[in-house]
Amino acid sequence: MNAFEPTQHCAALACTGLGYQIKGTPLVAEVDLLVRPGETLGIVGPNGSGKSTLLKLLAGLLKPHSGEVRLNDHPLAKLRRGEIARLLAVVEQQANTDDAISVRDAVELGRTPWLSALSPWSAADDAIVAQALQAVAMAHLAQRTWHSLSGGERQRVHIARALAQQPRILLLDEPTNHLDIQQQLSILHLVRALPVTTLIALHDLNQALDCDRLAVMQHGRLVALGTPLEVLTPQRLHDTFGVHGHFIDDPLDGSRFLRLRPR
Repeated sequence: MNAFEPTQHCAALACTGLGYQIKGTPLVAEVDLLVRPGETLGIVGPNGSGKSTLLKLLAGLLKPHSGEVRLNDHPLAKLRRGEIARLLAVVEQQANTDDAISVRDAVELGRTPWLSALSPWSAADDAIVAQALQAVAMAHLAQRTWHSLSGGERQRVHIARALAQQPRILLLDEPTNHLDIQQQLSILHLVRALPVTTLIALHDLNQALDCDRLAVMQHGRLVALGTPLEVLTPQRLHDTFGVHGHFIDDPLDGSRFLRLRPR
């Protein structure tokens, strides 16, 4: 078995006592979290609660001031960037580029962790890039320039580039931010169908209901963890999000959604 191959019993990604601060102000404090292989874990919380900072710490983009992150039960701090990139990919809120590149060029960048002098670009890489473009329904726009794309199309390209890395874990920071409702639903449907462990930071609590579990952040701390119905209680909605809320059953299909009102 590969040293970085997850076992049946280890977490895909985990942290203990995780903390990060800027100029003495804690942005994340004492977070303990275990992400199960294959699950979709949503991270929710009000603005400034530490969602984005937590994702960057888990991805190794920020170095924690306290605690530890473990990737497939290996300390993240002891892994090389190339090793991390073969296992974990990140889609940030804003990842624009000023380079005049095509859609395919942008997705090909996802293969960088797998290339070396001994492993140059090959037909296998071409096939992986083509598959990633197909997965996000962007194959027909492969030759389009980046600057000609809509916001939703760019977000699909970001995800395709991440898929081209062939990660086992995908971290997404509010991937539907600034998209219209049709694009939001399309992106979330795409993400849910991906065969990877997924961590996704979301603002919209109704969109978060489709996650397997939710981690609720407040003032940099993890204050609740469980299924959406377990953690999004009226008391939690009041205390953390500052709203009144309750669940309603959809008469069309029986699914549940949140009805939210200001306090």
